[in-house]
Amino acid sequence: MLDKLMQKFKELYGADGELRTYFAPGRVNLIGEHTDYNGGHVFPCALTLGTYAAVRSRNDRVLRFYSMNFDSFGVVETSLDDLVPNKEASWTNYPKGVMWAFEKRGMKLSHGLDIAIYGDIPNGSGLSSSASLEVLTGVILKDIFGFEQVSMAEIALIGQDAENNYNGCNCGIMDQFASAMGKKDHAVFLDTNTLNYEYAPVKLPDAKIIITNSRVKHSLVDSAYNDRRNECETALRELQEVVNIHSLGELSEEEYEEHKGAIKDAVRQKRAKHAVYENQRTIRAVGALKANDITLFGQLMNASHISLKDDYEVSCEEIDILVDLAWKTEGVIGSRITGGGFGGCTVSIVKNEAVDTFVNEIGEAYFEKVGHRAEFYVVDIGDGAGRLS
Repeated sequence: MLDKLMQKFKELYGADGELRTYFAPGRVNLIGEHTDYNGGHVFPCALTLGTYAAVRSRNDRVLRFYSMNFDSFGVVETSLDDLVPNKEASWTNYPKGVMWAFEKRGMKLSHGLDIAIYGDIPNGSGLSSSASLEVLTGVILKDIFGFEQVSMAEIALIGQDAENNYNGCNCGIMDQFASAMGKKDHAVFLDTNTLNYEYAPVKLPDAKIIITNSRVKHSLVDSAYNDRRNECETALRELQEVVNIHSLGELSEEEYEEHKGAIKDAVRQKRAKHAVYENQRTIRAVGALKANDITLFGQLMNASHISLKDDYEVSCEEIDILVDLAWKTEGVIGSRITGGGFGGCTVSIVKNEAVDTFVNEIGEAYFEKVGHRAEFYVVDIGDGAGRLS
């Protein structure tokens, strides 16, 4: 794919000058959903699917962007003097947001760039194509402009800043962190409150991770995401009247049950309950994985889905159909929604001998119930972002 991208780059921008290539992965979160902005733990891993870039420096302040995924937009031309979000800029708001965030931190970009992009993360699938593009841009800027002082963890934070304050989606740190800090065959056990993290090996000799794309994305994802965040922040303020905490992730299940009466609204109680219980599930799940107890890990994944459906209400009919079908399929260890919600993907751990059955039977049953096909990806866990050549 890289060859095609480089060929396209030369077609669009000419063959002169030094061409550099980069990659940043998408991610799947095995467990710990909507905990990252609530000061809890998450457990994502980087995928071998992701976003590729071919980049060349210019000797003026012009920025030219092209994506093979959005070919109909053609080359989008702008400048370093125009780093302001606008709807017409479409997907280029993501890399522009990162450039804006670098400059805001005093890291001035001295010249423009020609950039061509290709991503093999399905769009709108909830596997973090936007975070992948943000981290990719951060790696490009660090390398081309010689910002050696910028760590990969800081690139993740810059990507989050860009998404929050340039693109207006109030996401947590998980997606960018997983893309920047991923490690082959490991998931990242991250405390989003402190950014302390450890790598936990994901050894599944008898099973595969399968991502199932529902191929639906309901348009309320950004607005509802921000609503959930606001509900949790209000619940936290109410709890702070009676207990000394800085985030919902600091509470145990018992402490939550003891103090939940301080939350004045039943819906906010459910949202806070999910944040607290999901955080504890994630801690237990990592312990289970370390103890080689994949069965318990799967049970905690299933419980996570129920909580996301009933307490956090970020699932949807199509996703629930996929999860129900998975739970009824022999050889499925666990299955749940992954990502922001309202469509997108499920993640399942499936015994090797059941993989074909899983793909074929669930594929047919889903098509019968919904009227369109799901997509299945048997994925590998890859490394974080970096320069390729």
